[in-house]
Amino acid sequence: MALTKEKIINEVFEKTDVPKAEARRMVESSLEIMKDAMESGDDLLISGFGKFTVKSKQQRRGRNPQTKEDIVLPSRKVVVFKTSGVLRDRVNQDL
Repeated sequence: MALTKEKIINEVFEKTDVPKAEARRMVESSLEIMKDAMESGDDLLISGFGKFTVKSKQQRRGRNPQTKEDIVLPSRKVVVFKTSGVLRDRVNQDL
């Protein structure tokens, strides 16, 4: 089951003394700050969690799997996530 934005808002509401509307505003504002940073090309580093990096991918050749026709895939930007050692250890602690 996925952790949704609504679940995060509920967790903030339950773990703090702020009203739910304020918790929603805080979460929405935090996510907006993160999106703005990555949109401008900045990396997003959250200590103990990981690093989001915006990378540019060059134009490349591809193939339509249905028609087998060669196509050119345009250049684009992608977001890459690399976990911190702390998070990686927590995820793997039961192995």
